[in-house]
Amino acid sequence: MNIADSLIVMGFILIVIVLIALIILVVYMLLFDRNQKHHAILRNYPLLGRVRYFLEKIGPEMRQYWFNSDTEGRPFSRDDYEHIVKGAKYNRDVVGFGSKRDFEEEGFYVRNDMFPKLTEELKMDKEARVSTKRYILLKDPLFSQREEKWENEDSLAYLLHDDDAVVIGPNTKHPFVLKGLIGMSAMSYGSLGKNAITALSKGLGIAQGTWMNTGEGGISPYHLEGGTDIIMQIGPGLFGIRDKDGGVDWDELKRKSEIPQIKAFELKLAQGAKTRGGHIDAEKVTPEIAEIRKVEPYKSIDSPNRFHQFSDVPSMCEFIDKIRIHTGKPVGLKIVVGGNDSVEELAKYMKETGIGPDFITVDGGEGGTGASYQELIDSVGLPIKSALPILVSTLQKYGVRDRVKIIASGKLFTPDRIAIALAMGADLVNIARGFMITVGCIQTLKCQSNACPVGVATTDPGLQKALVIDEKKYRTANYLITLRKGLFRLAAAAGLDSPVHFKPKHIMYKDDKGIVTSLEDIYHDIKWQIEADREKVNHQRWITGQVNTADTIIKP
Repeated sequence: MNIADSLIVMGFILIVIVLIALIILVVYMLLFDRNQKHHAILRNYPLLGRVRYFLEKIGPEMRQYWFNSDTEGRPFSRDDYEHIVKGAKYNRDVVGFGSKRDFEEEGFYVRNDMFPKLTEELKMDKEARVSTKRYILLKDPLFSQREEKWENEDSLAYLLHDDDAVVIGPNTKHPFVLKGLIGMSAMSYGSLGKNAITALSKGLGIAQGTWMNTGEGGISPYHLEGGTDIIMQIGPGLFGIRDKDGGVDWDELKRKSEIPQIKAFELKLAQGAKTRGGHIDAEKVTPEIAEIRKVEPYKSIDSPNRFHQFSDVPSMCEFIDKIRIHTGKPVGLKIVVGGNDSVEELAKYMKETGIGPDFITVDGGEGGTGASYQELIDSVGLPIKSALPILVSTLQKYGVRDRVKIIASGKLFTPDRIAIALAMGADLVNIARGFMITVGCIQTLKCQSNACPVGVATTDPGLQKALVIDEKKYRTANYLITLRKGLFRLAAAAGLDSPVHFKPKHIMYKDDKGIVTSLEDIYHDIKWQIEADREKVNHQRWITGQVNTADTIIKP
């Protein structure tokens, strides 16, 4: 028998073995599936049932990449995602041909001026520059990897002029001065891995003029890596500043306040995606994270739904004041607005006593989270474009708006969304998931599982190695710079020399019938509704005998 005949025989034998193996596998699956008691469809239709489960498993990926249009998909559409990635990777945000927005739908628009500002008329810090790196696309073939060149990039930082700098807590011992309007929203070490936190910190440090919120998990060494300013968030679990009994360790709080990068503290009452205490699964609680949070390793962590230290507005404001005096630094709140009267009592108390937060972070219901529950994500808390006007109008009604800075958050990941939030009354804007995308997030929606395949929302060392810090840090910086640049472009189009001057009059709302209304008029209606609700509350309290005299009724 020659070599050719031998190969034919061997090939035939191999095919027979494979077929026999497949037959055995199919028979085993038939017998096993027909006798298992967990899945009804497998008992009746084993093979078709297996096909069904396979298609169901790959369904999310198929929809994301093949079947959803560019403007579909949640939480972020393909267009949303690519806009962030291109700004981060290429430090460019230019698009061609035309908008994909549906102009028949209702929505907000920036009101352009007939005589926009020239570039040289814009009021910004024209000396601060940023040295970063970006990709240049050379070739984009169909069947092979893109050819790209990584090159150095030097550009303006697009920081505010010194005259327009935002000052948080001007009357504190250590005011927080900011020359950028955009920062990173609360993301804890533990919710994200150390590589992700480090890359974000270094990227924000490169961009300058911004801040990083630690999330309620406490301050980690990785938050401090990039030298950027820090807002340390304190949740009801008091992670990072708790004593062995779960109370406030005031000495530890003082030590944290002496870290130069920590510029302010934020008490987290709620966040848009979960108006309850935070949660982190046991597998994410490594010994290092447990040490930072001052808890036990490899045990699930659930923060209380609210602070044990206070239960009403007066006691909360006293707690704020105590932290401010103890640290010498600004102290703020993170809240979710649930209705027209949500911040009524706080604003009233601030007016009457002069005590209150230095800043308020208002998070929209559309905000993100590492882990929450469907009923909270979908149905609790107003979206930011409803919540922000209520907060601003209530503070204005009681004459305390100028005493606090407002930070808005909730899918404000493009310059136009940010400009609208600023016009609605925000002083600053937080972004979380936009920055996650800059360090590699691909929206697999597995943040709660510790199985993030790109190493972002995981503490698994094997998965984290996918995230290369020295590459991703530049993407974070580039994204932030493109946002600032876009804000100045919009300001110029609106006839303003700086985005800090956006007001309600610069935004128009078009309904689905084409009728246009100024944001100023919308604010007037909101203020009227808040006043009507207040009168309704007063009337109800009066007829139920909850007040004795008209002097104790809620009034501005």
